[in-house]
Amino acid sequence: MELRQLEYLVAVAEEQNFTRAAERVHISQSGISSQIRQLERELGAELFDRSARTVTLTVAGKAALEHARAALAAAGAVGRAVDEVTDLVRGRLTVGMVIGCTLTPLFDALAAFHEAHPGVEISLLEDDSDRLVEGVRTGALDLALVGAATAAPDGLEALTIISERLVAAVPAGHPLAERHRVTLRDLVAHPIACMPPGTGLRAVFDHACAAQGLRPTIALQASAADAIAGLAARGLGVAVLSDSMAAGHRDRLTVRPVADVETPALLALIWKNAHNPSVREMLVHSRQAFTDFPGRPGVVPDRVRSRERTS
Repeated sequence: MELRQLEYLVAVAEEQNFTRAAERVHISQSGISSQIRQLERELGAELFDRSARTVTLTVAGKAALEHARAALAAAGAVGRAVDEVTDLVRGRLTVGMVIGCTLTPLFDALAAFHEAHPGVEISLLEDDSDRLVEGVRTGALDLALVGAATAAPDGLEALTIISERLVAAVPAGHPLAERHRVTLRDLVAHPIACMPPGTGLRAVFDHACAAQGLRPTIALQASAADAIAGLAARGLGVAVLSDSMAAGHRDRLTVRPVADVETPALLALIWKNAHNPSVREMLVHSRQAFTDFPGRPGVVPDRVRSRERTS
């Protein structure tokens, strides 16, 4: 008894016709008939009633069909298990990371994945968030760490790493430094230094301005939070950052939450195909690495790392 004979049994049973079944499994009608006859001889019973134009299962055939389907399913599971092991022995994992984002837990997760699966080739690419999202959608990237204005881009799954509100950062002596409460309208009355389009933080800022009918003057743009803070410290613009971005610059900048922008800027790990064994394994290591990460929803930060950014 061979698996292909069981496949032919299932095909004839479901199609109720030898010709259609032969087309379905891509062999000749005489070929499928011969194989079914051979199977019947091995089992010692007829499996199909061929007396009418529609082929029907005999009692023996009905008894055999359930087990044939189970055997084919089991064979498929064996193949998938071997494929997964093969992928994790000599596969490839391509990870995207938003420009200017240095998150040590991501590197810890990559290192743990590499230690567990040294045969998998790892690639790490930097780009802006919009292009990273598109890369995950098209399959060019397996996972990506992106800045976002929503928990998960359409059609993708996400693990939120950081969720923080926008802040304004200005040097001492700036008019906003004297205010304990800064609104978006207060903020856009001054030139702005912020992330470029394509980043999650910029998306939050642009959407908030559009919702209030405000037209900010974007004087300066940079992909790195350190650069934006440096420009603001020199009086060239009000820095629009997230709280953790600004935290490392409180020695030279006054930081104020933007009171009327409640939508948080998110940093999230996104993926499309969780059935990919490499992606699934990388998610396991990522969840472990980011479990107690400051800024993650539900985690009370005991310290903020100045070089770990939300962009």
